[in-house]
Amino acid sequence: MALTREDVLGALKGITDPVSGSDIVSTGMVRALAVEESGAVRFVLEIDPKRAEQMEPVRAEAEAKVKALAGVGAVSVVMTAHSTQNAPPDLKPKKKAEPTGPQKIAGIEHIIAVASGKGGVGKSTVSANLACALAAEGKRVGLLDADVYGPSQPRMLGVSGRPASPDGKTIMPLRNHGVTMMSLGLMVNEGQAVVWRGPMLIGALQQMLMQVQWGALDVLIVDLPPGTGDVGMTLAQKAHIDGVVVVSTPQDVALIDARKGIDMFNQLKTPILGMIENMSTHICSNCGHEEHIFGHGGVAREAEKIGAPLLGEIPLHLDIRTAADGGAPIVVAKPESPQAQSFREIARKLMEMGVT
Repeated sequence: MALTREDVLGALKGITDPVSGSDIVSTGMVRALAVEESGAVRFVLEIDPKRAEQMEPVRAEAEAKVKALAGVGAVSVVMTAHSTQNAPPDLKPKKKAEPTGPQKIAGIEHIIAVASGKGGVGKSTVSANLACALAAEGKRVGLLDADVYGPSQPRMLGVSGRPASPDGKTIMPLRNHGVTMMSLGLMVNEGQAVVWRGPMLIGALQQMLMQVQWGALDVLIVDLPPGTGDVGMTLAQKAHIDGVVVVSTPQDVALIDARKGIDMFNQLKTPILGMIENMSTHICSNCGHEEHIFGHGGVAREAEKIGAPLLGEIPLHLDIRTAADGGAPIVVAKPESPQAQSFREIARKLMEMGVT
């Protein structure tokens, strides 16, 4: 039976914090717990900096207890010291950003942005499934949830907990379903609104790009906010991205806004890799009748007009929604389903284009 997070947390609950008298899990000391498929386990113990020497035996005991679990490989336990235990890494810009032009990010071979002209067309669902599909194809994949006002990737990928910052500068991403992920949603409390103006958003985006320890990635998928605002512009201006995948539903209202997004990236001289028609068709689960609820073919015509490929047509299907809400995208939850295969086909097309 494969090792789980619950197995590790169960072992750690047997270790007592010498100051509070509670176990180290209940006190919130255990952060950024990651359990790899290989059996490798890594996590961080956040402590008061004045207690570093006192807590070393606790760290050693935690490492020993986890190593004793069946199926465990390498174990990495790091103590970090923050002035406030629950404080996340500071994402506010410390000085005015200076224009430097697009930069390659160390360790990342390719960057693909996923954009939409308006909200509600399934851009984040496409981003999560595309990341998992590329991982299933053997790629080393990262997913940056840059949809700062509506960060949904933690829920879709089944990730929770605050990312650690061992040195106060580097941010450790979380990982699930073979995808390394960072989201502003991990930095704020659930239900808390991000009430930030443009400069703060730009600073947060740059830190999540440049200061996250992404490791070696074949491709980083960036889930952008809808529309033509600061975040999409900043990404195109600051990072060297291979291109943009535009997601839209087939109806005219969505396509009107999609054209505006395409025009923005054209002005920024960012390639449009292709378009995806989401919610393309619906097949009744009872009678099998196919119905084009939002119309059909609008995205294909728009892609032909701008000279970009139609990468795929994703159906409107209940399983896609329930899988995402359950923390495992359809590509992971039902990999053999037609819905999952449509995402896999899009991933293969991007691989053939040499941008992953």
